[in-house]
Amino acid sequence: MSNASRPRTVLVCLVAGAAATLATWSHDGSVLAQGPAARAAAPAPARRYVPARTPWGDPDLQGVFTNSDESQTPMERPQELTGRRLEDITPEELKRLNDARNEARAEADRQRWELRSPLHWFENMNFKNSRAWLVVDPADGRIPPLTAEARRRNAARAEARKGRGEADSYEDRSYFDRCISRGVPGSMMPAIYGNSYDITQSPDAVSIRYEMIHEARIIPLNGGPHASASIRSYMGDARGHFEGDTLVVETTNFNDRLPYRGSSDRLRLVERFTPVAPNVVEWSVTFDDPATWERPWTFAMNLAKVDEAQQPFEYACHEGNYAMFNLLSIARQEEAAAARAPRAPAK
Repeated sequence: MSNASRPRTVLVCLVAGAAATLATWSHDGSVLAQGPAARAAAPAPARRYVPARTPWGDPDLQGVFTNSDESQTPMERPQELTGRRLEDITPEELKRLNDARNEARAEADRQRWELRSPLHWFENMNFKNSRAWLVVDPADGRIPPLTAEARRRNAARAEARKGRGEADSYEDRSYFDRCISRGVPGSMMPAIYGNSYDITQSPDAVSIRYEMIHEARIIPLNGGPHASASIRSYMGDARGHFEGDTLVVETTNFNDRLPYRGSSDRLRLVERFTPVAPNVVEWSVTFDDPATWERPWTFAMNLAKVDEAQQPFEYACHEGNYAMFNLLSIARQEEAAAARAPRAPAK
């Protein structure tokens, strides 16, 4: 335990009875126990988890992780939990929420009309959310309002889409459908499959490999500046450093083709990877984009370390992307059928 977190014992003189007693203080100055009876009754202060170190001294975050259990967690605080804080939710309440969410998902699957693989094929079946919702800042669990600029930008995007169908061209499909990118933080958001991530460290860099789309980020730790603002990409330009046991990754230089919740190319994204328990890393993401939201906001979820044998699968997206061919070909068949259909006489 570091000096900053070790409770300090000091002698406090009490006037009453002219007696002296020992008081134990935490590092933030609050009394943990006072006197023999209080010392016996007070619970032991929680110990901060201290992760293992790499041979060169950095916190060891390496391994294969998944966040399948965070599937279906609401991004924002649900209306029925208005007035509650994340720390107010008891383990019993969280279990009831998880049971209800799993049942709601199963019922929706029973009522579906489209032909699809059965629910039990999905790797996130019977998830166990670690929290009731994801947004941790602001404290009300709600994403801040959009700026006027963002509303105008979103309206312009919607206007540009007017008159186009969902499959008029391959360009009408998402970058995910087209096997190009899920972006950041999209590449680490849990889905029905592909929720596997490999973190590998060296003294000068950290790499994160994502199963879905099979993207990879190389995050330099050398303290160098970001790339020129003229160089932009789907995953942005990342730079990392350690603050205590936390890996902090700042990413800028996003292009405007893959906005997250309407973000702009001025987005500054700060991720924090903090080991909080054996085999558990908390991943938090802060969005700082004054062109989109009225203030920065943050969400967080857990990444669970799994056996090394559970490496990310090969994601041969382009080779196996039959969906794109089928979507476009069906759209052309529907157009041809509509052209052959008899037209009602003009009135």
